[in-house]
Amino acid sequence: MTKSPTIRLLLGLLITLAAVTGFSSYALNQLSGLRKLQTETIDLNRHDSLLLLQVQDDLNTIGLKLRDMTQMPQSAGIDKYRDEFALLRADLEGAIREEAALAPVKRRADKQAKLVEALSQFWRISDHVFEEAAAGHERIARNLVLKQLFAEQSLLATRVSALLERNNESEERADVKVASIYDRVERNVYAFLAATMIAILVTSLYLIYSNRQIFEELASLSRQRRVLAGRLITVQEEVLRSVSRELHDEFGQILTAVGAMLARAERKGVPADSPLRTELSEVREITHNTLEKMRSLSQILHPSVIDDYGLAKGIEWYVEVFQRQNGIETTALISGRPVRVTGQPAIHCFRIVQEALNNAAKHSGTKTAEVEMIFSPETLTVNVRDFGSGMAQARKGAKPGLGLIAMRERADLLSGNLKITSAANAGTTVSLVMPLHQEDQVSETVEDESIGEVISHQ
Repeated sequence: MTKSPTIRLLLGLLITLAAVTGFSSYALNQLSGLRKLQTETIDLNRHDSLLLLQVQDDLNTIGLKLRDMTQMPQSAGIDKYRDEFALLRADLEGAIREEAALAPVKRRADKQAKLVEALSQFWRISDHVFEEAAAGHERIARNLVLKQLFAEQSLLATRVSALLERNNESEERADVKVASIYDRVERNVYAFLAATMIAILVTSLYLIYSNRQIFEELASLSRQRRVLAGRLITVQEEVLRSVSRELHDEFGQILTAVGAMLARAERKGVPADSPLRTELSEVREITHNTLEKMRSLSQILHPSVIDDYGLAKGIEWYVEVFQRQNGIETTALISGRPVRVTGQPAIHCFRIVQEALNNAAKHSGTKTAEVEMIFSPETLTVNVRDFGSGMAQARKGAKPGLGLIAMRERADLLSGNLKITSAANAGTTVSLVMPLHQEDQVSETVEDESIGEVISHQ
């Protein structure tokens, strides 16, 4: 018995779900790290760099102002630049404070402190310059600008450039790290997809293998069932044939002898008006009727007309018997070129027709029925129709009866196709399509004797 693949498939499903869950967690973790890196490093560095550029731009502006202060005529005063320097100081100190709040975490605190200290030193010297200029000491003020302010401004510009360079390097390292994360995730995605495809392939191959084993086992069981059904039906037919022969040969001869003995006793000196003669006549009539019924039963159990004249004649004979027994007007129609079908194929087809007509008589309530035989070079189609209530009112889900199961089994033994169609108040049609073998392709001889005369001599 093939083991069910359910446990293995469930285990494979659990492993697949665990793998998908693990990879999804890994991918989400990588995306979270990437988002954190971009937010805390790249975006922060870019904002900080923008502020440093603003500081650098203010320092360049201050450098230009310092150059103007040293190159202006002696008659012009340095003190007139005080207001401009006040505005630049406010803008520069605001940018420095904002930049200090956004400074990258990895920047050393002493770097920031040195920048602030250098800026404070610059403004102290600047204030001293403007004080000297306000006191009328232009030469001293110019010397302070040339010797100290230019140097402090250059130092500030150098420190800001160094910070910008560090930010650029940090951003480049972050870009490299982001690229590596993307590459690693991409490789893992491809690896996961490959593993998933392999798992799907292995599961599919296992399913195909398991299904193939199951279908082979089902096919083997079906073949065994068909062989067993064929043997049972063969045994049944042999039993019916044996019973039919016993009825016809043994009991038929006995009843025939009893009838002959009663006829002789009736003729041996019994007066015509004797009560004994009347009783002998009645007994002889009963014996004759019993003999006829037994012969009819023998033919129904195993119709010898099929062995002698083929399937078509056998069905025509049975249609007449069925009509007499059930009072249902039944006709047999033959289309095409009839061929003589005998042996087991003829018996199986005859039993299907017999069962279909009996079902019509029991369940349909029909007054008429029809058996149609359509011969073609390769197939025989037999349609049994009644015009009764149909099968539509039968309870849905009900199991088919033994008669229908036997009909389908016989159709399988014929390698044929059995189809039953029915509708409420429209009747039922049983259609059988069976192949005709080459040995059956012989035209059926038309007999001069009627079927009734043949039976009466048996």
